[in-house]
Amino acid sequence: MHVTPLVWWLTIGITTALLLFDVVVIGRRPHEPSRREVTVALASYIGLAVAFGIGVWVISGHQYGTEFFAGWLTEYSLSVDNLFIFLIIMAKFQVPRQYQQTALLIGIVLALIMRGIFIAVGAAAINEFSWVFYLFGLFLVYTAVKLAKEGAEDEDEFEENKLIAWVEKHLPATKEWHGTKAFVKENGKRLITPMFIVILALGTTDLLFALDSIPAIYGLTKEPYLVLTANIFALMGLRQLYFLIGGLLERLIYLSYGLAFLLGFIGVKLILHAMHENELSFINGGKHIEWAPDIPIWLSLIVIVGTLVITTIVSLVASRRMTDEERDEATGPRGH
Repeated sequence: MHVTPLVWWLTIGITTALLLFDVVVIGRRPHEPSRREVTVALASYIGLAVAFGIGVWVISGHQYGTEFFAGWLTEYSLSVDNLFIFLIIMAKFQVPRQYQQTALLIGIVLALIMRGIFIAVGAAAINEFSWVFYLFGLFLVYTAVKLAKEGAEDEDEFEENKLIAWVEKHLPATKEWHGTKAFVKENGKRLITPMFIVILALGTTDLLFALDSIPAIYGLTKEPYLVLTANIFALMGLRQLYFLIGGLLERLIYLSYGLAFLLGFIGVKLILHAMHENELSFINGGKHIEWAPDIPIWLSLIVIVGTLVITTIVSLVASRRMTDEERDEATGPRGH
């Protein structure tokens, strides 16, 4: 896929403009968005993603178009799962509803920056070392097993990482909320606010999520431009999705199992691809393993869509028959 520098800069520029518009609008009036507001915004972002994918399909061919849709759907489904941990973070730090939009937006901006770095590093590694697909594949299979096990547990507490614990213990802070400010001055002393801690929690959590999502999408496309745009479109609607389907998320009780299957599938796909392109001397004498199949992208897209549809339907049907307590127990922890 040939992407000119102009297209790269236009993509980055438009993305930045959309984010700045969000920042200006929300920064001017922190509030809890109405259902109509988030529905219109979410529908617009999804429409843009679909239009972009169709554009890629028409201009660059069905192969790249299918790769974009497979990558976007995978990243979007992983982002939906990430909303569970966002809900837990907001509840743990008792973030007022009118400030949650701002916290989410800053977290998403941080996620885009970190994922951009991971995408660049991943592209460089793939170009230089074909064996990196072995590492990506094994990591995704490990993550899939871990996610499936976590889905069977009944604990849903957010465990603070060491960085957050250190900040809370050592940096001077105030327990009072000061709007959306991360820092305030009291008696001539600069203090961090609860908003700073929340943003830090969201940012470090996004960093961990990127460790899963970037190898996963590189298992579906090796085109850095598609990897970046799929992540951008997946994250852009995340804030609106948080407010729109917060209650529905609790009913997706088997989402972790569906995502575990997807990550495992993509991990196996990566390992098979690495075997097909093998250059490691201690595996098959450094020769390509011809019998290892390369799973076509159209089959990957069918598996992704089928898994998400089945997982959603089974979750919704099963959750309707459960009590609130049974649903909470079935949902378990979220995030990876």
